[in-house]
Amino acid sequence: AVIRAYWSGYTERCGYCIQKCMNLFGQGAQPIACVAKFFFGLNAIDLLRKKRHASKSKEGLRKAIAAMKDAAANSEWNFMNKLRLLEAEQKSITQNHWLAIDLYDASIQSAKKSGFIHEQGLACEKAGFYFKNKAGNNEKALEYFKQARACYDEWGSSMKVDFIQGELNNVQILVNSELARER
Repeated sequence: AVIRAYWSGYTERCGYCIQKCMNLFGQGAQPIACVAKFFFGLNAIDLLRKKRHASKSKEGLRKAIAAMKDAAANSEWNFMNKLRLLEAEQKSITQNHWLAIDLYDASIQSAKKSGFIHEQGLACEKAGFYFKNKAGNNEKALEYFKQARACYDEWGSSMKVDFIQGELNNVQILVNSELARER
């Protein structure tokens, strides 16, 4: 339920399901608990961007990053991409531009190396939104969204492919208008 809620964009439902999962599986280091903590961190980022529950969300993100550091120390191939994505998202909120870009790329490469095509797509998607909304570089956003679409297509998620295609269409309009202004 946690994963489905997150991938479907239901932030509040995701948070509720994460709390239930944490109560059920505890705060341990079992793989399911580590994955729940990863989505807890992503959910905290989404809430911070929406300016909801700021202090609780910052603390949740801090705990999620700490959990991913521990998990990555024990299983780098499984958790390093997750750690790098949470760190990239954190840096994107704190306006640390160059480090955020490096961390998004590190997450993408780590997910690719581990064969986690859906998490590679997620990192590309998040990088695309970063370039579109924070860095103001629509051409770079287009590149990342194209990569995300390819990953989600390979993963077999038509819902995510359709969502990213919508973003690609919107960003392409912005790029075309920027090019028209330059002429």
